[in-house]
Amino acid sequence: MLGGVSGSVLQVEPLPFVEDLIPEYAGAITQFVYFIAAFIGIYALGRLLVRPLFDRMLQRRNLDAHARKPLQKLVNFLVVFVAVSVAFGFADYGSFLTSLATIAAAATLAIGFALQDVIQNFVAGVFIYTDEPFRVGDWIEWDGNSGIVEDISLRVTRVRTFDNELLTVPNAVLTGGVIKNPVAKNQLRQQFMFGIGYDDDIDEATEIIVEEAEAHEQILDDPGVSVRLAELGDSYVGLKSRFWIEDPSRSDFVKTRSEYVQRVKERFDDAGIDIPYPIRTLDGNVDVDIAGEPATEQLEG
Repeated sequence: MLGGVSGSVLQVEPLPFVEDLIPEYAGAITQFVYFIAAFIGIYALGRLLVRPLFDRMLQRRNLDAHARKPLQKLVNFLVVFVAVSVAFGFADYGSFLTSLATIAAAATLAIGFALQDVIQNFVAGVFIYTDEPFRVGDWIEWDGNSGIVEDISLRVTRVRTFDNELLTVPNAVLTGGVIKNPVAKNQLRQQFMFGIGYDDDIDEATEIIVEEAEAHEQILDDPGVSVRLAELGDSYVGLKSRFWIEDPSRSDFVKTRSEYVQRVKERFDDAGIDIPYPIRTLDGNVDVDIAGEPATEQLEG
């Protein structure tokens, strides 16, 4: 004690021995090594076995290369997730894995409410890939819209209309309604109503319609064209022609139909077969006042 000033004694804990720290850090390092080894092993197994097997399955379903990419990315993510999960369990990180699962569950619930539409479109995209209601390049029609499918992703489908407009359609819209795919099969049947006059020869007109269909190179002979008397209109007799085209596309269908109808019209003109238009006849009297003197004129026509 100096100058009468007393002080308290500062007690210092002794440092732990290095020998006491080695077992604790050795255990942590061992767990980390187990984690890395298990992760690499499971991931390599997934890449060498699961991914090639999944690719062969997609090829057997004849999916386009463009359509396979999102599904392959999803499989890669699942392989990584399984590898991490197994590695956590192998390294005895059970408590951490449980906490991670709890946090993931809560996050999934919150994200699910916030992203309902995105998840709905994602699930619809998976159904489009598996059910294949249409493919890239197909001509589809839905809810009054139509166009050629240019791209299919897991969230949206992009369709190019025949006016060269690009429509980005949520997948849920396409799977939640009726989709018309006229080119899903190799053949497409078309029909057209030809109207002739009541005084014209039905058999002659039918023969012309059949001959022009059989002469057109884009119209199939099997199934052959058929013509039926389908309607007796106010001013015409309706003959409905049904014919088939092969490997249809929208442009081919429009061109073939237009050429066919034009040829039938020209043959009708040569044969003197009339394609009538509606005629209205007015009967009655019309009062005409001429120089103050009323006159009545009968109107017919």
